[in-house]
Amino acid sequence: MQTLKIGTRGSPLALAQAHETRARLMKAHGLPEQAFEVVAMSTSGDRIQDRPLSEAGGKGLFTKEIEEALLSGRIHIAVHSSKDMPTVLPEGLQLSTFLPREDARDAFIGKRVKRIADLPHGATVGSSSLRRQALIRRMRPDLEVVTFRGNVQTRLRKLGEGIAEGTILACAGLKRLGLEDVVTDLMPLEDFPPAPGQGAIGIESRIGDRDVEAILALIHHVPTGQALACERAFLAALDGSCRTPIAGHATVSGEKLSFDGLIISPDGTESHEVRLEGEAADATEIGTDAARAVRARAGATFFDGWA
Repeated sequence: MQTLKIGTRGSPLALAQAHETRARLMKAHGLPEQAFEVVAMSTSGDRIQDRPLSEAGGKGLFTKEIEEALLSGRIHIAVHSSKDMPTVLPEGLQLSTFLPREDARDAFIGKRVKRIADLPHGATVGSSSLRRQALIRRMRPDLEVVTFRGNVQTRLRKLGEGIAEGTILACAGLKRLGLEDVVTDLMPLEDFPPAPGQGAIGIESRIGDRDVEAILALIHHVPTGQALACERAFLAALDGSCRTPIAGHATVSGEKLSFDGLIISPDGTESHEVRLEGEAADATEIGTDAARAVRARAGATFFDGWA
């Protein structure tokens, strides 16, 4: 191929992630920018702004059009926020490559106070994530949690307009956009665990496309790939979707992997946690075992009525 076409959503964060991918490929292969073309696309998830994703169709709304372009050959690879990726991909596609993970923590952005703990009784906090909403309610049951949709800039604008007194966004996305200065507090992983895949850029490609696989191999970060294999296995085994508040975070040190997972009711009143460790080479099995363990603790009826 003369030009590698990189598919992405058109939001500022998605473009930043595509540009980071292009820069890493340029450096790894010693190629000029002209060897790569970033192709921005609008997705259903970007266009639907009037209701929560869980009501509109779930995570796949952010990938559908891009994956169709990938399958048709109009693009060669697709760059995604890994946390937005469904656990089941269209036939013929794979998440083949992961870039080194950024900070996986969530960041609180307060309009008048620095921390969630400092918000006055009954204050409004905006978030589009059911996981974040549930964790906020667990921390501060008195707060009013409202749905915030839109890209990072849209959510920050809503905050500035006073629609809410605070919001929570992924620290990684703010860093990639150069917006770290808006963060007023970082949420500890142990108290506010992230979504599976948070902070990691994933690259989707066609199964069996040997030329593309060879190009991507030089930028794949193995520890991040192992961590994500564990987290996505946990999510898949729990049938995770935008309707199920699930958190999961794996870390890899040498040959060892440590995983922390959580399921929580949307109102934040009931949660079940699990921690497993093992060999990084067994990442998928660890994630699956963790899901079985936490489901056993929660009981068969935990997901009834809200999943």
